[in-house]
Amino acid sequence: MRRRTHLVGTLLLLTTVAGCGESAAQKASEKSLEKAADRSVCSAKASAIDSVPKGFPEDFPFPDQTIVYDAEDRGEQGVILTGISKLPFKDVLAALNGPAQDAGFKITEGETEDHDAEANWTGNGYRGRWAIRESGSCQGETVVQVLAASQ
Repeated sequence: MRRRTHLVGTLLLLTTVAGCGESAAQKASEKSLEKAADRSVCSAKASAIDSVPKGFPEDFPFPDQTIVYDAEDRGEQGVILTGISKLPFKDVLAALNGPAQDAGFKITEGETEDHDAEANWTGNGYRGRWAIRESGSCQGETVVQVLAASQ
């Protein structure tokens, strides 16, 4: 029992320290993603953007069945693309933790919870952050947002 208490205390300390280490830039990129496109769009009503804006990696591997329906150029902060995937959250997370990293977009740090996940990444001449969450409007679908800026 004493060992278990020590382990729980250590985990709480690590969680607290990890939360305190978030930089101002990370907080700003989180807020940018939160204020981006309408996240209630479902795949049935989503219309794909015509082209990827300059400043965003054209080869970023969005998960299968993702319709990118919004793009915002935030100048020096970068470009945010928002999409909706017909895939469930766990499959979208697996795609961003697997094929996206295999394509050179390496996660530098991140956090995963039951219904959402975020990660900072770098690679292929870019840096950025992705955030995914189970859609609150579209059962079984996942909102995907990616912020990218040239390094």
